[in-house]
Amino acid sequence: MSRILIINPILYTSETNRIPRVQSIKDTMIYTLCLGFLKKGQQVTLIAARDYRPEKEEAYDFPVVFMDTVMHRVFQPRCFPYMPGLRGFLRKHTEYDYIISSEMFATWSYTVARVCPDKAVVWHELAKHNNMLRQMPSKVWYNLVARFLMRRVTVIPRSKAAADFIRHFTCNVSDTVIDHGVETEKIAAMQAPQRNSQFVAVSQLIGRKRIDRTIDSFAKFWNKGHREYKLYIIGRGELEAELKAQVKRLRMEESIIFCGQLTHDKLLPLVAQSQALLVSTEKDNNMVSVAESIAAGTPVVTTPVPYNAYYIEKEKLGIVKENWGEETLEEICADYAVYAQNCVRYREKLSNVYCAGQFMKVMASK
Repeated sequence: MSRILIINPILYTSETNRIPRVQSIKDTMIYTLCLGFLKKGQQVTLIAARDYRPEKEEAYDFPVVFMDTVMHRVFQPRCFPYMPGLRGFLRKHTEYDYIISSEMFATWSYTVARVCPDKAVVWHELAKHNNMLRQMPSKVWYNLVARFLMRRVTVIPRSKAAADFIRHFTCNVSDTVIDHGVETEKIAAMQAPQRNSQFVAVSQLIGRKRIDRTIDSFAKFWNKGHREYKLYIIGRGELEAELKAQVKRLRMEESIIFCGQLTHDKLLPLVAQSQALLVSTEKDNNMVSVAESIAAGTPVVTTPVPYNAYYIEKEKLGIVKENWGEETLEEICADYAVYAQNCVRYREKLSNVYCAGQFMKVMASK
């Protein structure tokens, strides 16, 4: 049994510096990964920024340490937090066999690389420079800090795109790509024996997610003789009122349903009962909702933007198209059985237990 420390300060995405407080962190991607290590028989501890601590105390399946962040004007907690207590924690707690830190462009990963590089791997997601201050901090970091001061840590990419990017700055990149894991057993149990005439979009209701385009494409599909279909939109955001007004103008309030923010227990059955998950995003990295949809046997219709699009297209788990529209929705419905079967076949590779096993293989070879 190994003792594993996972450092992932940013537990969920916030579009502004006012990080919304949540009721629980148990639906987050990193918590699910930690559960995968537990199921593999390992001991695991998670370190996160205190800014993401839930509103109420909750019991966890493993130790979770929330650390204070400082200098918020420079080290913004939503994207680049600094936890000064981490260095002392690592020097005091030498009992961990392996340390997994998220992202190369990160103050916490730098700390790990300087204190205990031989134990560390960096799980890297970004596939292009961070836009902060016109990319200048990112370019300096990757070309100087990552290249020279973090060169001893092994980097595990989360996608092919991330691997191609980070190899420009370090040679110590694993050939193993590890995506965000999901609880496939729990999700597979929700798989519907027969799908409903519906689609689902799981997303923040913000500009770059282009839910307006998803609504428009579905409306055209609906008006071409598919009026039995419904579109469920799960999520909240600043454009909610505007998107509801769009649906009202289309007179489709009964066919396009806004569900608000749902817990996984309520969200996943809707995904599992759908013909496809619809993604129109203009900017994203790996999307956990995509992995969860595939694990539920639900194909994905997406733009090429999410890094998951690479294996969706390769494994035929749905349709990847730049400007997909109503014809694409007709295509996914016509060939649904084939895509769904491919999703079921592929789901094991998205398991949090499988991902934990992949981490163990890479770390054991260090």
